[in-house]
Amino acid sequence: MPLRYTLRQLEYFVAVGETGSIAAASQQVNVSSPSISAGISQLEDELGVQLFVRHHAQGLTPTLPGRKLLDHAQIVLRQAAALRDMAGDLSGSIRGPLVVGCLSTFAQIVLPGLRRNFIQQYSEVRISQVEADQTELFNLLRQGKIDIALTYDLDLPSDLRFFPILELPPLVALGEMHALAHLPAVSIDQLAPYPMVLLDLPLSTEYFLSFFSKAGLRATISERTRDTAIMRSLVANGFGYSIVNIRPTNDLAPDGKPLRFVPLTGNLRPMKLGLLMGSATDRTQLHKTFMAHTQSWIKTQASRLLGVTPPRD
Repeated sequence: MPLRYTLRQLEYFVAVGETGSIAAASQQVNVSSPSISAGISQLEDELGVQLFVRHHAQGLTPTLPGRKLLDHAQIVLRQAAALRDMAGDLSGSIRGPLVVGCLSTFAQIVLPGLRRNFIQQYSEVRISQVEADQTELFNLLRQGKIDIALTYDLDLPSDLRFFPILELPPLVALGEMHALAHLPAVSIDQLAPYPMVLLDLPLSTEYFLSFFSKAGLRATISERTRDTAIMRSLVANGFGYSIVNIRPTNDLAPDGKPLRFVPLTGNLRPMKLGLLMGSATDRTQLHKTFMAHTQSWIKTQASRLLGVTPPRD
């Protein structure tokens, strides 16, 4: 007797398995909670196994069969998505789902506007986003949980392929009353004696501190944070300077206090912002179109969003 479950039911199953609750899955797939609950029940009836243990007011936990089937369901959904992509390629249409990862330090600046601009032109594309640090983005790409990532060229592994878009030279963030705030630019030698607020993220930390070690100096780290907004507020309130590669759209900390951003002089490696994909990934027409669109859009918006002037092509 043939099985009669649907891809939609598998999608609900995977969403509940990943989020741990029907309410969260409802938000993830944009379907009502009763529809998801009914779909899960129908799938359990068809497969003849209980997929979840229901906990009153505490969500759902996959059973042992549920855990085993979850991986297979994810594979089936990826294969179905690849089939849709292939059909789109053959028909010449740009359509289907696309999961975009982005480095958390600049996702809020770049990704929402990029998504909106893309889907205004390609209305049959459904984009979802994931914000993560660099190491997490590598793992998400390898696991097939994201299709493409917008990130920096930091410690890139050989099994992933990077497509550069822009160079972002380092800047120094200073509070208005900092002793160096009046200067048009500063050097590592000038910064070293002063306290530093370090944006302490995987790989970024090594990048920023390498400026000092290459000059035979050590940074005087007074504060560490993984949050760019907190970093700006600490700097504006006189806890130290920081080093960044993206200038915010205004020179105010989240608490309204002023900041100054000045170039960091010396022969220092800029960050390269670009797109990252698995090197063995078969790029569909959707992937290629999104990549070309992203490169063009970011260069157009670079001055307004990132505070840099893109090179002329």
